[in-house]
Amino acid sequence: MLGRRSVSTDKIPMTKSVRLLQLLQEIRLHNPPVTAATLAHAMSVSERTIYRDIQSLRDAGADIDGSAGYGYSLTEDPALPPQIFSRDEIEALVLGLKEVQAIADPALAKAAQHALSKLHANLPPRMKNHLKHAVLHATRLRPRPQLTIDPAVIRHAAWQETAIDIDYRDVKSNITSRRVYPLSIVYLDESLVLLAYCCMRQATRVFRLDRINALAETDQSFRPQRVRLLANAVKDIRKP
Repeated sequence: MLGRRSVSTDKIPMTKSVRLLQLLQEIRLHNPPVTAATLAHAMSVSERTIYRDIQSLRDAGADIDGSAGYGYSLTEDPALPPQIFSRDEIEALVLGLKEVQAIADPALAKAAQHALSKLHANLPPRMKNHLKHAVLHATRLRPRPQLTIDPAVIRHAAWQETAIDIDYRDVKSNITSRRVYPLSIVYLDESLVLLAYCCMRQATRVFRLDRINALAETDQSFRPQRVRLLANAVKDIRKP
């Protein structure tokens, strides 16, 4: 029978540098603006300590908006050192980027490869070793249908919140021309689909990218409607 080892429950004192890193993380985790009281409760310190640490982070280069009594938000994060990544966080980053390489179109796959190389270049030696020997990987056993259009055009239109014109082939090979508002590209197991508002049907529709024969960007903006349309589209696809 194994002997029971006594484990001390005394709290290990937190150094200021560790506390500052934790404070940065807490600001990221909460919806801005996050109050000093909320941060103090999360970190088990006084509000006075939070005020001092906020100033220390600002002095170190962190762009933190806000003030006492209002709350704080992290605008830019130049003070974020690479050492804050844990082994699990490294694994999550590697898995996500490798999955993009495995499932996305060539442009996004290349972007993921570049992002992974930049991550590797900016990590300290110990973290580089964790990244190089990550145990999680992603791959595809069945290729998706070939596309005749460039998904990057759809992404650009979605970013710009402008309509696109498409020639779409349905399951019976009937082709229709329609104007749609691109809301999101969804990566399904068997295919890539475009979640969009169809102006012809005046409703949310899902279009398989491999059935889009042609597409063209337009100058028509749907920016004032995008948030509402996307929320309704997500609600529609979640209906049983």
